[in-house]
Amino acid sequence: MEPGQVAIVGSGLIGRSWAMVFAAGGFKVKLYDVAQQQLTSALESIRKQMKELEKSGFLKGALSVEQQLALISVCTDLKAAVEGATFIQECTPENLELKKKIFSQLDLMVGDNAILSSSTSCLLPSKLFTGLKHVKQCIVSHPVNPPYYVPLVEIVPHPETDPSTTERTYALMKKIGQSPVKLNKEIEGFVLNRLQYAVISEAWRLVGEGVVSPADLDLVMSDGLGMRYAFIGPLETMHLNAEDAWSPSRAVPVYVLGG
Repeated sequence: MEPGQVAIVGSGLIGRSWAMVFAAGGFKVKLYDVAQQQLTSALESIRKQMKELEKSGFLKGALSVEQQLALISVCTDLKAAVEGATFIQECTPENLELKKKIFSQLDLMVGDNAILSSSTSCLLPSKLFTGLKHVKQCIVSHPVNPPYYVPLVEIVPHPETDPSTTERTYALMKKIGQSPVKLNKEIEGFVLNRLQYAVISEAWRLVGEGVVSPADLDLVMSDGLGMRYAFIGPLETMHLNAEDAWSPSRAVPVYVLGG
């Protein structure tokens, strides 16, 4: 997808970050919210963040701050905000009924080419998009908060999402510098949160049973596993650490794999 126009529905933390990411990629961005004061505050925050990033040398993209800011406009009219957009990223609060209302409105406004995407971190596509006329163009693009600094995006299709929607979304995320992963089907919690909750659950158990203190538990992650997993995943770690010690069909305890 060549740089064109995207619409961001919701100007909170996630919406602002998405606007910055798309502007850094050269896309025109229309940022929508219901209140002008909210949008004014969002633009001020975006400008401040971009200036700080430029000063520290961490501004994304080849464009200057002023060039990126010039790509971002705001709008309190949803229909006007999405007009001409080929990709629409919803960033409203994590409320099912609110999101369904937004997508039912968007469904009546878009043509057959625009992608309708949600930033939801836990709501299944089948709960968000079922019954929409443009369901084949609907998908979840779940960012890690905040998207500007953490590049992972989980792409989760509805059972009726057209494969071309998934591929176009994946290509777009790559183009703007994110790190997309494609889920083959929807599942509660997606992938990131399922892994995260597994770690949190075991952390609580170890602390609760008196095995380790909370401070030392956090140190195990920040100065151990976290450093490793920052650049290599658990499956590759197992492959490099003990190639023949594990397979999906064998229930080998984690501690057998060593450090």
